[in-house]
Amino acid sequence: MELLRDIFLILHLIGLAAILGGFLEQWSSSKRAISTVMVWGARAQILTGLALVGLIYANDGEPDNTKIAVKLVIALAIVGVAEANKKKDSPPAVAWWMVGLLTLVNIAVAVIWR
Repeated sequence: MELLRDIFLILHLIGLAAILGGFLEQWSSSKRAISTVMVWGARAQILTGLALVGLIYANDGEPDNTKIAVKLVIALAIVGVAEANKKKDSPPAVAWWMVGLLTLVNIAVAVIWR
């Protein structure tokens, strides 16, 4: 079961890298867009995050449900904004910023909330 958790954690971090990498890559660009990689990273974050929580319950653990709910709401917001703007050549700047900043907020919640 530990190996399965490690696999899902690695996939979760790859999803994070896809979102944040796409955001940071475009930081200095004059034309910013929500890339397909960012959208798939956001989708992967939700799926692997839910799998990780499921594995905690499968091992008779008890995750912090409030923290998980907050992270899920933020992740759903990221996916919603990314999905709504992925096909636009020039999405509103606020959409690009929301994806990046909400990703950073979700990282902060994961690391700081104990």
